[in-house]
Amino acid sequence: MSLILAISGPAAVGKTTICERLISEFDGILHRLVTVTTREPRSCEIDGIDYIFLNEKEFDMKVSLNCFLEHETIHGKKYGVLKEPILKAHKSNEDILLNIDVNGAASLRKFCQENSSLTGRLKTIFIKPKSIDDLRRRIKGRASESESQINTRLSNAKAEIKREGEFDFVVVSNDRETDYLMIKKIYLSLRQG
Repeated sequence: MSLILAISGPAAVGKTTICERLISEFDGILHRLVTVTTREPRSCEIDGIDYIFLNEKEFDMKVSLNCFLEHETIHGKKYGVLKEPILKAHKSNEDILLNIDVNGAASLRKFCQENSSLTGRLKTIFIKPKSIDDLRRRIKGRASESESQINTRLSNAKAEIKREGEFDFVVVSNDRETDYLMIKKIYLSLRQG
């Protein structure tokens, strides 16, 4: 049975790094689902690999065509998960990995409950920062957000942390290596389960 693994948590908690390592280590077994966004790519990001980058008009067209499983506006930018890749991966019996926000995880959970062929396949992990101060340090270390954007992300993080109980697993972030090993252990146990 294929697995849909959704990893969520506040901005800068390390989701992307963990997802990249999982994909690298389990190449051919676990496939990353590329999500869509209207935000500008960071200098190291590649369209179609890190995200599918669309402008507002393109994104809104896909919304009108009901292409999204879910879509949200986060930090003033639109993000979405397309339906087609999830159903395609499921049909080919591949494990898929999503790096998704808390609202997106809730929408994905609902979609999987409503689609009988996906029942029991979704497992969710929430990565929780040690503290808001630690999260602020991580966001500032990226040097890609203004002070106003940092404050917005921290405010959103506080709301996201309150929803950790919605997830199957909660990992309190320590350092990159420890976090990765914890999530890898969860993934391996789910594959064996």
